Amino acid sequence: MTDRKLIIFGASGALGKGAAKTLIQKPFNEIILFDRKFDEPFSDERIRTYQIKDISVENNVLAALHEVKTSDKTQLHLFSTIGGYYGGTSIWETEEQDFDRMIDMNLKSNFLIAKHFVSLVKRSYSGSICFTSAFTSLQPEKFKFIYGASKSALNYLVKSLAEEGKDLNLSVNAIAPFIIDTPANREWLKNSDFSSWMKPEEIGELVYSLIENHNFVSGNILRLKHRFNK
Repeated sequence: MTDRKLIIFGASGALGKGAAKTLIQKPFNEIILFDRKFDEPFSDERIRTYQIKDISVENNVLAALHEVKTSDKTQLHLFSTIGGYYGGTSIWETEEQDFDRMIDMNLKSNFLIAKHFVSLVKRSYSGSICFTSAFTSLQPEKFKFIYGASKSALNYLVKSLAEEGKDLNLSVNAIAPFIIDTPANREWLKNSDFSSWMKPEEIGELVYSLIENHNFVSGNILRLKHRFNK
């Protein structure tokens, strides 16, 4: 019998918390959640939570994934919500420190997660990863240069890892949301049509569909631009 395990990085953020609410309802044998802090404990005995430090530091990622046990009967699935946003300035106004911060948050952290997750998948039956990219990585917008560029680099990681992971039975995809329906985004864009935004819980369902079909769905950047209600 296959042992199905789910790992979520960034499980306490607005996206991670909403997606986790959906994903913990699914038939996983074990669910491992990583973030800087957790507001409340989980009563589900399948769930383990771990606080992590800066994951742009390789040793911190190694320490986190060391908590995951696997075998040749394990399917390992990982959802990373890790990333950050910076925008509002032109390319020539962008500071070097902001450039470095976006690369660390959106690319380097996810590269390190992928690198050391693969070590686990090599000892497992199969695995999958879903990263969180951004719509602007596929369709550039003004004043979002370094955010979009760092997410575009993440897209290249996804497609490269999908190719290199074939022999390991590893599939790799990413979601690329435009705007997610979170309290912070509602406050930021008060006059918007919130009903057109993807909800974190819906994204959880989408991620689960990628997990369920991981044996043949790989190398995709899924654009999440607009939802409709009919």
